[in-house]
Amino acid sequence: MTRKCVCELCNCGRHRCAHQPTGLFEKSKQPCSVTEYAEKYPEYEGVHPRQSMKPKQEYKAGRDLMDGTTTFKSDYIPFEVTRRPGRVQEEYKPGSGHIDLGTTYKMDYNPYKVQAFVAARPKERLHATGAKLDTMPTYKDDFRAWEFSKREPTKPEPSYRPSSSKFANLTTFQNDFAPKGLVPRESFKPPNMARLSDAPFDSLTSHRISYIPHQLGAKFVKPKEDYKPSDQPFEDLTIHRCDFQGLPGELSKSCKPDFSKVTSDARFDGSTEFRDRFQQWPVTLPKVHKLPEYVTPEGHMDLSTTSNMDYVGHKVQPFIPKRPISRGRRSSVPFQGNTTMKEDFRKWEVRKQEMIKNKEEMGIPTGKFDGLSTFQAHYIPHQLNPIQSFKPQNVVTRSLAPFYDGTMYRTEYTLKKPDLCPASFQEPPGYVFDDVDHRGHKYFRKMLTPLGSKSILTNGIPVPSEVAVMS
Repeated sequence: MTRKCVCELCNCGRHRCAHQPTGLFEKSKQPCSVTEYAEKYPEYEGVHPRQSMKPKQEYKAGRDLMDGTTTFKSDYIPFEVTRRPGRVQEEYKPGSGHIDLGTTYKMDYNPYKVQAFVAARPKERLHATGAKLDTMPTYKDDFRAWEFSKREPTKPEPSYRPSSSKFANLTTFQNDFAPKGLVPRESFKPPNMARLSDAPFDSLTSHRISYIPHQLGAKFVKPKEDYKPSDQPFEDLTIHRCDFQGLPGELSKSCKPDFSKVTSDARFDGSTEFRDRFQQWPVTLPKVHKLPEYVTPEGHMDLSTTSNMDYVGHKVQPFIPKRPISRGRRSSVPFQGNTTMKEDFRKWEVRKQEMIKNKEEMGIPTGKFDGLSTFQAHYIPHQLNPIQSFKPQNVVTRSLAPFYDGTMYRTEYTLKKPDLCPASFQEPPGYVFDDVDHRGHKYFRKMLTPLGSKSILTNGIPVPSEVAVMS
């Protein structure tokens, strides 16, 4: 007798047995997801994680009383500070006698008698003679001109000879062009006039001649079919209901405590953790440095300076400039404003040259504008006849032939029965539950004879007519 588990019966790949822990451990009925990693690499006992050598960042508060002294206060040694003695200025005493104006240059320099500089270059001597200067250069004296015949040019002599008469300001166009009157050109364009025909208008067209009206039949109206509900019950089986395995199990319990309203008539205690554990440390107040009180000195202030006491005034003559004093010269003679430009410049009378323009032969009309255009004067109105439309009327055509509603989908569609996975049922059809092994596989054995109330699918698996589904 063959036995198969749910993993072997499944042909869609979406069903699997709820595995138990491996055979190396004790058997328990609680399901667990066993993977290849968990089976090949079991957990070892006695192995603890490595402890970190990094110190914990915890604040360690001192338990002694807080001292208000700082490093500056403990290491600072006050010294006695005295006022720095001021420098006494010696009294100036002018020296007696004359000032020695001698310098190092005057003391070390010995004057010598120096003779005038004599140039070693001899003086230029000018040889002046009374003979006449020969101005013939070497080129003219040595050059001998060869006898060459002048080449006659092959260029023809210009025939243009400028006129010796006075320029009359007239161009060749003005001399040769004789103005002629405007001659109207005869138009060969036919007059644009409507030609009326005495013959009656022939309104026959090819459509009127060749068109043959046909009689249309009545349009086929498809009768409206009444809705007939199906006699078969509605199959509301979904993929979730087919593949869902309703395995018995306990619901997960929430770790959240039950909400219960606390009511108390006692007065609210306003104490906090900070108020309970706060320890007040004695702290001395910082010393405030007091400035010494200002005391005004006695007596008057000596405003004398070193410059006022030691300065000796000398009698010095003021600076006299060497530049002579400029004195403005004034003259009673009137200013002569004539210049060479004013005397020699003569202004010529220049007139603008008039434009050479022929007189217009066409006179401008004088009088009031009539307002009548050429189109209005020559236009002849004609009576228009509306064109008759030969377009057929837009009437719906109806046919007595029945409507053919056959499609390719209706002709070629083949109905197929659904192929259900046997592992989707709580008890696979054709199998009876046998037992569960230590790994969690549920084994079913195949029945020899099918039940009478079951039908057989296309793949040979019997399916019961009524299936119990857990939703």
